[in-house]
Amino acid sequence: MAAIGLFRAFDPKVRRHLISDEGEVVIDEVRHHWVVFVVPMLEIALAAVLLVVMLWKNLGDAAYVLLALVLVLLGHAFWQFLTQHRDRFVVTNMRVMRIRGVFSQTVATTPIARILDITLQKPIVGRFLGYGHFVFESAAQDQGFREIRFVSRPDDRDLTIQRVIQRTGLRASASVDVVQSDDDDTDDDGTGPIGMDSAQEVTTTIPRHAPAASTRVASSSSKSIFNSERANWTDQDHEE
Repeated sequence: MAAIGLFRAFDPKVRRHLISDEGEVVIDEVRHHWVVFVVPMLEIALAAVLLVVMLWKNLGDAAYVLLALVLVLLGHAFWQFLTQHRDRFVVTNMRVMRIRGVFSQTVATTPIARILDITLQKPIVGRFLGYGHFVFESAAQDQGFREIRFVSRPDDRDLTIQRVIQRTGLRASASVDVVQSDDDDTDDDGTGPIGMDSAQEVTTTIPRHAPAASTRVASSSSKSIFNSERANWTDQDHEE
């Protein structure tokens, strides 16, 4: 319990980086999988063995060498623990952040809009132990988001990111942009065959004996006549 409380004291304090007045909330805070702590734990175990040997046997001057080695192993293991513990990948409803560093801290952020593609890599060992690596293809690769390694529950985290992207409506707005770009084509106004203006088509269907005034009215309201009122206009023309 004391160790847990000690590491919580070294938490990167993600909440202080949120834009709370704009309604930003944390969707997921990703810590590294426990596999990254295997090497530091082995170092601690080796240091413990050396310490026991040093206490139980009279090694003379060699004891100082072992003591120095024990301190180096413990110091390196503690540093690795802190480094991995403070490396967080955070997904909010507005952006993604990566916070890392022990003494000097680095906070890299990018909006959800800049994330283009996500590749989930799960090695053979990762499939058994439950971790994977995220590779982001985005405009934020130079900010530390190129690869997030040793992510626990990678499938759930991938779905979470996809849900955030869907809820922001980015893909839907991209589809709307494509449709709007098609509608801007001057050759097709959406009311007739491509390459034929509706006013020209309606004008060519006007009988030769129709009065000039009727022709002008038909040209001014050609789209409405062509779309839904052609039958009414034809009947009216015969009545005249």
